[in-house]
Amino acid sequence: MAERQLHGLQRVLGVNALFSTAYGNVGSSIYYALGLVAALAAGLTPLVFLITGALFYCTATTYAEATAMYPEAGGSSLFARRAFNELWSFFTAWAQMLNYIITIAISAFFAAHYAGRFLWEGFNESPGDIAFAAGVVALLALVNVRGVKDAVSVNLVLAAVDFLSQVAIVGLGVVLVFSPEVLVDNLSFFGETPTLSQFLLAIPIGTVAYTGIETISNMAGEARDPDSTIPGAIRRVMIAVFAIYFTLPLVALSALPVECVGGECRTQLGVGPEEGGYANDPIVGVVSGMDLGWFQGGVEVYVGVLAVTILIAATNAGVLGVSRLTYSMGMYRQLPDTMRRLHLRYRTPYVGILVFSGFAILALLPGQADFLGKIYAFGAMLSFSMAHLSLICLRVTQPDARRPYRSPGRLRVRGHELPPLAVVGLGGTVLSFVVVSVLDLTVGAAGIAWMAVGMGGYLLYRHRQGLDFVSTHQVAVPQPVTQNEAEYESVLVALDARHYSPTTIATATKLAGRKRRGIHVLVLITVPQASPLDAELPEEDVAARAVIEQARLQGGRRVSGHVERVRPGGSGRLIVDEAREMRAHALVMPLPPRTGTTLFGKTVETVLADRPCRVIIESEPNA
Repeated sequence: MAERQLHGLQRVLGVNALFSTAYGNVGSSIYYALGLVAALAAGLTPLVFLITGALFYCTATTYAEATAMYPEAGGSSLFARRAFNELWSFFTAWAQMLNYIITIAISAFFAAHYAGRFLWEGFNESPGDIAFAAGVVALLALVNVRGVKDAVSVNLVLAAVDFLSQVAIVGLGVVLVFSPEVLVDNLSFFGETPTLSQFLLAIPIGTVAYTGIETISNMAGEARDPDSTIPGAIRRVMIAVFAIYFTLPLVALSALPVECVGGECRTQLGVGPEEGGYANDPIVGVVSGMDLGWFQGGVEVYVGVLAVTILIAATNAGVLGVSRLTYSMGMYRQLPDTMRRLHLRYRTPYVGILVFSGFAILALLPGQADFLGKIYAFGAMLSFSMAHLSLICLRVTQPDARRPYRSPGRLRVRGHELPPLAVVGLGGTVLSFVVVSVLDLTVGAAGIAWMAVGMGGYLLYRHRQGLDFVSTHQVAVPQPVTQNEAEYESVLVALDARHYSPTTIATATKLAGRKRRGIHVLVLITVPQASPLDAELPEEDVAARAVIEQARLQGGRRVSGHVERVRPGGSGRLIVDEAREMRAHALVMPLPPRTGTTLFGKTVETVLADRPCRVIIESEPNA
């Protein structure tokens, strides 16, 4: 099967563009992660962020090495495909899908809480927060169906404003409220607040602060000079994250320390607004703990507006992630074609966007922020674990592969040089996965159910498609014949590998000649049911390529083509899908010899029954 890349993805993004997009996602997480962690870890919150920061460092180096090796979109699911097979790639991608869904839900949910500080207080409590968040998700889903693209310049500005604002909060906090004595006193409550189980559970939840590490990997196909830009961008993200996430919790627990009231010890960072706390908007809580005089109210409003802006941008990034992941999974035959189907006008995978955005809205309905944080940790730990495991496997199976960047350190085991940070990271993420699954059985059951439904659907879909579970089968997408994307609106010619039809090509040339649109030749090889779809058929492959070359000689440079393999009886459906995918204006195909009881043959009748455009059936002389 021909493998070609969409020409719409051009390698134009440098280090700054990749960094700004990734930090826009990672930096937004602190606006809710601080409250989620403080609700469990209380005075040990800074320690939790230190531990999760170490896990983030290990994970970031893994992504840097693997993405530099394979600068394509896909993230951990791509790594699993390269290291193992398509079954494990789907397993990882389905965990990624859970991450995107929860990122959409939790970002919109906390955007509502921050909006409650300056728009309407009802958004800071149920059901106002659920309604606000669901409305944001629905609106962004519709916006993305229309095909609004990432604006790199906007990402860069938002990331810069966000980072500088967080630095300013840390700087003010160090001057006004930071107190080592208070932080030490907070530790004295350990055992009661938090308990050991609460502390352990807070660690995987703390990883929610590092959402977005997949972003750089998913944009790798658009990175300029990926050998240097990808590791460079990841390095900058790590520096920026550590600068904030290792310092802001120290300021926060100094401003709002652990207090014991009525025998219950807690920090206002982890208490809901109904009890006078700031779990819903912890960064506003940090600012409220500072004595800023006349500026107090204005700064709180500024933080609220900034948080809403950043969190809505993160929600939109999640919807975009769903769009890209859905299309990628469909291209690799991991999801039904319906999920990757492009809108006829906007050319976006609208079905996948609407379906998985709908799942995000469903996740919002209980209105439980802590559940969202825990279920995110479930998916993230699975995804990160597979990334580490894939890199370790690649070091063993492909030791001499080109690696523009290598994870630091060396660890030799039985003659193999393994990445020590990936080994440590794998141990940490697996342990965190076990903790979040065991200590909260509801989360464990929900996460396992999600994975089980996905795996069952994958196995059923592949079986119905006549595909095995582990081989990679990529859908071939027609190439544009010029740099103009509009050339996809062209003429599709469907031919059999065993027969070249010059009359059909001549008709297609006439149809395309007036506006100089392109001609794309789809050549079909029918594979018997008894043989694997990817079986070696050298004679048929040579004949199919010869058909394309003959078409190019006859039609000129604007003729492109590719080969597809199909099962008997599947040609008509594949031709229809290809015409829709290309947004073809016309479909030309020869009239096959009559065999059996049908007048035109099953393939032609299938095409005519569900024709996506004008169909011309060319009758050969003496046919």
